[in-house]
Amino acid sequence: MTGMHSRETSGIEHLLDQPEIVAWLHAPPGWPRRRRVLTLRHGLRVVVEPLRGGDTRTVAEIFEQLGDAWRRARFDASKPALGEQELQWLAAVDSRHHALVAYLEGDRRPVGIARLVRTGTSAEIGFEVADRYQRRGIGAALTSELLADAHAAGITEITALVSTHNCAALALFRRLLSAIHLEYGGRDLLVWALLSA
Repeated sequence: MTGMHSRETSGIEHLLDQPEIVAWLHAPPGWPRRRRVLTLRHGLRVVVEPLRGGDTRTVAEIFEQLGDAWRRARFDASKPALGEQELQWLAAVDSRHHALVAYLEGDRRPVGIARLVRTGTSAEIGFEVADRYQRRGIGAALTSELLADAHAAGITEITALVSTHNCAALALFRRLLSAIHLEYGGRDLLVWALLSA
């Protein structure tokens, strides 16, 4: 009996070495749990998988790869580091919070993240891509996958708060979302759009 139990355990341990199984196990109910491999322009291959709830290390690794200009555009202020509470909030994954992380194929260092916070059938979204990997289609791919997950979960309305200086994010939202509406609020723009069926 003991020998049989140890063989079963070995089989389970082997399954837990597979990233798609781990991603599936850690995704909360209601969000897609699949790992995806995408081929972007110029043949760049990116692995996209759900963030594991509470994975502050991945969030911090991505933040550390953002230059000051991107941090200022994303967070609307100079931001040398994230505090512990901010890390916890950004790493939250549950029925309301969903995030996708991008890695270059064959490399486990994260290069981007896209997240959403759901309220009913509406969700606010945001994304960051490491400076050295920007303008390669990673942000667009992550956001497109996040929008597909949102649609699958019954979300019909998307919002985002974007700095007026963040032209790249505004262009991306205009490309990916239909019926987009912009509302000025000081140094920020509120982006609102219906999620296409």
